[in-house]
Amino acid sequence: MLLDRARSALLAVDFQERLLPHIEDWQRVLDAAVWLVRLAQRLSVPVMVSEQYPKGLGPTHAALRALVPAQAVREKLHFSCVAAGCLEGLDGAQREQLVVCGIEAHVCVLQTVLDLLGPGREVFVVADAVSSRRIGDREAALARMRANGATIVTREMVAFEWLHKAGSAEFREISAEFLR
Repeated sequence: MLLDRARSALLAVDFQERLLPHIEDWQRVLDAAVWLVRLAQRLSVPVMVSEQYPKGLGPTHAALRALVPAQAVREKLHFSCVAAGCLEGLDGAQREQLVVCGIEAHVCVLQTVLDLLGPGREVFVVADAVSSRRIGDREAALARMRANGATIVTREMVAFEWLHKAGSAEFREISAEFLR
């Protein structure tokens, strides 16, 4: 099962200002998410962003928020984006393949991924773009998501699968900008 950009959407879960500094390797994870959002936009893949209780955890980090239109960002109180209904009506919410990055891996990412899995849905979790406050929680979450049917990928796997082939002007441009 390969990613197909015409059937994919990217979901960035809860990259919020007040929570990020407490996350294991947070800058690397944020940078990976920004990279994924930029790549998705460059390849016309819809991007959705969730915010868990922004009153308490702050808004989405400015580096990520600056890349997406306001209508692509949804607030929620449920840990799962699906339970919260926050994806409804967003561009990309009905796509068959969802690429997921975010924090915390063992809470909001896990519950969202488990709720997304179902008939006709393929969920890809970007391992280098998810984390938690403790690395053990991240690892347990990735194992549980994999055991329940999610495919664990890296951001470069996403890029190469969305590109599908080399030799085009698009590949050369993406390669120069994202895959150096």
